[in-house]
Amino acid sequence: MDYKRLIIRGISYSQTQSGAYALLLEHEETNVKLPVVIGNFEAQSISLGLEKDIHPPRPLTHDLFAKFVAITNYELVSVIIYQIIDGVFFSNINFKNKANNEELIMDARTSDAVAMAVRFDAPIYTTPQVLSEAGILLELDEPSIEESEEVLGTEGDLASLTLEDLQKLLEDAVKDEDFDAAMELQQEIKKRNKKIE
Repeated sequence: MDYKRLIIRGISYSQTQSGAYALLLEHEETNVKLPVVIGNFEAQSISLGLEKDIHPPRPLTHDLFAKFVAITNYELVSVIIYQIIDGVFFSNINFKNKANNEELIMDARTSDAVAMAVRFDAPIYTTPQVLSEAGILLELDEPSIEESEEVLGTEGDLASLTLEDLQKLLEDAVKDEDFDAAMELQQEIKKRNKKIE
């Protein structure tokens, strides 16, 4: 089948469902977006999988499963979002045994499949049918610094902190498993380190 590769464009708080997030996947060639509603835990897990520098003090469920996959000599080859029914996406995770090339396909929720894919740097694909049924064409503007701070609720507080203070807050946020704050702090640290270079 002619699968279409998707990239993760971002995760934002869902405007339509309370307590939910929208995972925005994008077809690389056409820029058609595929919005997938996911839960808070999955949003955190995907975000942490994308940010390789942040490690929670205890493994999350997806980290635990990823370690199990690696120990059993399998690798995650790809994720395929193959169907949408009544607004619900259906996905498969494709594994391959490194020793004998045996393939294993597991049905999974799309949010879990993506959380696993980011841990293995595996590609995410969908079918042309899913893309045409659920895809939308949006032009996304990069938010201004003021808008980002307003969304994050920092209102410029981070700008007044030293790099050492930010690092300490990051460690505390990870220890307290406040991964949203950790992501925000990590981004501020990276931004400052780029200015230093």
